[in-house]
Amino acid sequence: MTSSTASSALTRRTLLGLAAAGLVAGLLPLTTTAQAQPTARAHTTATGGRTQLPAPTGPYEIGTVSARLVDRSRHDPWVASQPYRELMVSVWYPAARGAGGPGEGHRRARYMAPGAAARWDATAPHGIPKGAVDFAATRTHAREGSPADTRGGRRPVLVYAAGSGDPRTWGTALVEEMASRGYVVVTVDHTYENPGVQFPDGSVKGDGPLRKALAEAKKNGTMAELLKKTLDVRVADSRFVLDRLGSLPHGLSKVVDQRRVGMFGQSAGGIAAAQTMYEDRRVKAGVDLDGTLEFNPEPNGTNLMPVAKHGLDRPFLLMGREGSDRVTEPSWRSFWSHSTGWKRNLTLRGSLHQTYTDLPVLLPQAGVDEKVLAENIGTVDPGRAVAGQRAYVGAFFDRWLKGEDSGLLDVPSRRYPEVEFAG
Repeated sequence: MTSSTASSALTRRTLLGLAAAGLVAGLLPLTTTAQAQPTARAHTTATGGRTQLPAPTGPYEIGTVSARLVDRSRHDPWVASQPYRELMVSVWYPAARGAGGPGEGHRRARYMAPGAAARWDATAPHGIPKGAVDFAATRTHAREGSPADTRGGRRPVLVYAAGSGDPRTWGTALVEEMASRGYVVVTVDHTYENPGVQFPDGSVKGDGPLRKALAEAKKNGTMAELLKKTLDVRVADSRFVLDRLGSLPHGLSKVVDQRRVGMFGQSAGGIAAAQTMYEDRRVKAGVDLDGTLEFNPEPNGTNLMPVAKHGLDRPFLLMGREGSDRVTEPSWRSFWSHSTGWKRNLTLRGSLHQTYTDLPVLLPQAGVDEKVLAENIGTVDPGRAVAGQRAYVGAFFDRWLKGEDSGLLDVPSRRYPEVEFAG
C-alpha cells in the first residue's frame, strides 16, 4: 500500500468516528446471523472484475441522472481559496415503463465514474483487493436519462449520504430499491471527503484537504473541533441539497413532493441524517444506519451531538450492528430518552459496521476467503443482510412518507429472523 493509499484508507476509517492516540473507526455498527425467506440475490461470481448488484424488488423501472450543484453562498470549507462549494449528486427515480429499452439510447448507468472508480479502487476499500472489482464497468439497474414515470402525481423524495470517506455510490443496492418502490432518491458526494469525486469536466477532487486537516488536528489536539466541523459541513451540504429540490436536473423537480422528504445514511451519513433533521424541519423522517451520535473515538456518552442531547419530535429509525443499540450505545440512549417522535431501534444480528453498505454485495464477488468476509461484514448471510435492510428501511419510509403501514415495524417478523427489535 502506498503512503497516499494508506492516508486515504485512514481517513475513511476516521472521519466522524475518530482518533485519540491512533486512528479508530468510531461510528457504531451492529451484527447479525440469519437465514430466512425473501432473500435478495446479493452476489454471483464476478467476471473480469465486473460485479452484479441485486435486482431491486419494487414495481418501477429506474432512471438516474447526475449533476454538479454549486452553492455560491459560502466558500468551500476545506479549500479556503475556492469562493463556492460544489457537490456532485445523482438522482434515482421511477422511470416510465419501457423507457430506455434497446435502441432508445439509454444505457444502464455505471456504478462509478471512471476517474472516481480508479481512486476508490486504489484504496483497496473495506477488504476488497485492489483490481478485484471493476467499479466503473459494473452496471446498476438504472437507465441513464430515462424519462420519469409521471403517473400518480408527485413522489416522496429521500436524500442519501454515505459514510465518511465513502463515495455516494456505496449504498446503491438500497438506493435502487427505494427508487423501484416509488421514491426519488438524491445521493450526495461531500467533496474532499472521499478519495475521488468526479465532475462533469472530467476533473477528480480527492481527499487531500481533509487529510491535511486531520494531520493538523492530531498534531494540535483539536480532533473534536475537526469532527464538529466535518458534521457541520455535511449538514450544510444536505440543507443546500434540500434547497435545490425545486430545481433538480432532467425536469425531476416536477416529480418530487417537497412536503414529503426523508433522509437516510450509513455511519457519518446516518449521523448527518439525524443532525440535519434536528436543524431542518423539512426532513419529516430519518434513518441512521449504524452511526454514533457523539464526537468521541469510543462511545462513552460525553461530547454528545445536539440531536443526541435533545432528540427529535418526528419519526426516526436506528439500525445498528450486533452489540450496539440504544441500551449499550450511550449517544443512542440519550437520543432515545429525549426523542418524543415515533422511534424504533433494530439490530441486524451477525453484522458489522460496513454491512450497512454495498460491501455484502461486492466483497463476496471479489474472490476473498471466508475469514476476510467475516472480518468485514460479519457472519450474517450477505443476501439476508441486503433483504433485511431493504425491507425495514422501505417499510419505515412507506409508513411515514406514503401513509402505507405494512405492520413490519410493529413486531419481529419470521420472514426476517436476522432483524432484532432492540431494547
